[in-house]
Amino acid sequence: MIELLKTIEFSPFIVSFKLAAITTLILFFISLPLAWYLSQTKSKFKPILEAITALPLVLPPSVLGFYILWVLSYNSPIGGFFEEYFGIKLVFNFTGLVIASCFYSLPFMVQPLQSGFESLNKNMLEASYICGKNKMQTLFKIALPNIKPALMTAIIVTFAHTVGEFGVVLMVGGSIPGETKVASVAIYEFVEIMDYTNAHIYSAIMVIMSFLVLLGVYIFNRKQKKSVVGI
Repeated sequence: MIELLKTIEFSPFIVSFKLAAITTLILFFISLPLAWYLSQTKSKFKPILEAITALPLVLPPSVLGFYILWVLSYNSPIGGFFEEYFGIKLVFNFTGLVIASCFYSLPFMVQPLQSGFESLNKNMLEASYICGKNKMQTLFKIALPNIKPALMTAIIVTFAHTVGEFGVVLMVGGSIPGETKVASVAIYEFVEIMDYTNAHIYSAIMVIMSFLVLLGVYIFNRKQKKSVVGI
């Protein structure tokens, strides 16, 4: 068993974790103001914005991956602009993976944060405004510290979801060892060549990791609820 574990190539897991960490960090700063706005606004356009944000949940990864690939490719205005003027290729490299993952994992960060903000006591927020705090001060000093379970859920689930991505990252990044070959793609390739031993090992690692992540979320949220009740 030990000899078998020594043959495992950990590079795909490193790429997966690196991608997940960067994506989660970027999405936190993007989703925080967006979720706050969605939780507070009464605009008639709110359902449209919520639907756009949630699209990755219902779109097949192949569809989303195709359009991201097209937008980032040299043949599109955006991809062509970056490659021609900055020499940056946005497809089949790690940069393209990060961009694709941000689109694909967006709702997993936005929706828990939005739910957390919407669950806050409105009187507490109004009291903050009455005391002279603006919206940004209220967000960071009042709202955010009071939604720790939702915040932790958003961060951990986004990280775990990004680690498990397959269709979108395969279409946009391909399978370049050490750069775009993530764990899920490695498992797919093992199955293709009928190397079921390594496929089992990689899959088992992913299952264990996913279980531990979810277990951590539930334990943290349970402790938070107990502390609130104790107060």
